[in-house]
Amino acid sequence: MTVSLDARRAGTAARGGRSGEPAGVALMTGSALSNQLGAATAALAFPALGPAGVVAVRQWVAGAVLLAAVRPRFRSFTGRQWGPVAALALIFATMNLSLYTAVDRIGLGLAVTLEFLGPLTVALLASRRAIDLGCALVAGAAVVVLARPKPSTDYAGIALALLAAVCWAWYILVNRVVGARLPGSQGPAAAATLSALLYVPVGIWVLASHPVMPVALGRAATAGVLCSAVPMVADLLALRRVPARFFGVFMSVNPVFAALTGLVVLGQALEPAEWLAIAAIVAANAVSAGANPRDGGRAARCRRRRPRPPRGSSAAARRTAAGPHPAPGPADAPSSNPGPRKAPARPRCSPAARRRTATR
Repeated sequence: MTVSLDARRAGTAARGGRSGEPAGVALMTGSALSNQLGAATAALAFPALGPAGVVAVRQWVAGAVLLAAVRPRFRSFTGRQWGPVAALALIFATMNLSLYTAVDRIGLGLAVTLEFLGPLTVALLASRRAIDLGCALVAGAAVVVLARPKPSTDYAGIALALLAAVCWAWYILVNRVVGARLPGSQGPAAAATLSALLYVPVGIWVLASHPVMPVALGRAATAGVLCSAVPMVADLLALRRVPARFFGVFMSVNPVFAALTGLVVLGQALEPAEWLAIAAIVAANAVSAGANPRDGGRAARCRRRRPRPPRGSSAAARRTAAGPHPAPGPADAPSSNPGPRKAPARPRCSPAARRRTATR
């Protein structure tokens, strides 16, 4: 009875996951397009406000949206929590300014592609697999192609895009600390609010030195919504419908969306070699994310090696099924030949897998 009920529940969950995958793919596609369309809309406001002015307005809008949606409890934050939140705010401010300045200099497609080296580097440094070494070599060769010397090469723009990549890598690492010390989205919302406050003097200086144009302000504000509120909601809903690994692989196509958006909206054409380099970095990201081993397989092997005892069995039988060692039997009695005995093999499971197995 119990086995058949578990089987029915598993089948229902699998059918629900399969039926939700098309909606998840649509949400991820919408999130990626929203991000890149927001960046392209921001680039249209560069002639009037400059990258710094656009980033200021974008940070104000993003901070207001997250502040209203999450409502972080600032008064309850401790000094141990404020430290990583302040670091995350500085990372937000630096990453967006360096990325938008790079977009202004080298174009949307190349800037976003180089920025994606940040999460790829974090993933590769945390791994010791041969396939990840190959991904690193492919990504490095692609960067060499993108930064190869030619008359139109803008090394300052490339350096700014790489700075955005470094900031994204630090964002991943610091965000883990923030998530461990603050519940829910309190940390990112507080960091976005602080980042918006940091850009108040910058925005005042830019607006005072440039003629205020409603169209440019509207484009910068639209970029704040398209690059913050829409992706945040879409990614949250998508992760409820698709596996996390598939989400990570799909995120790798963002440079392609960026290049296509730059071509269609901004008229930024790329050379064939640059398209090949973008494809190489996308492939390296996708392979690294898709080949990442998951602990769930080991947890499943643990569950298979530890069968549930039948209902009505004795306490000794239940302990035998739950524990890693077999119950003592005649074979375990002291022998007249006191030679070394081989210890019973333990299932090779990680502590996290054993904890999940114990809670089921």
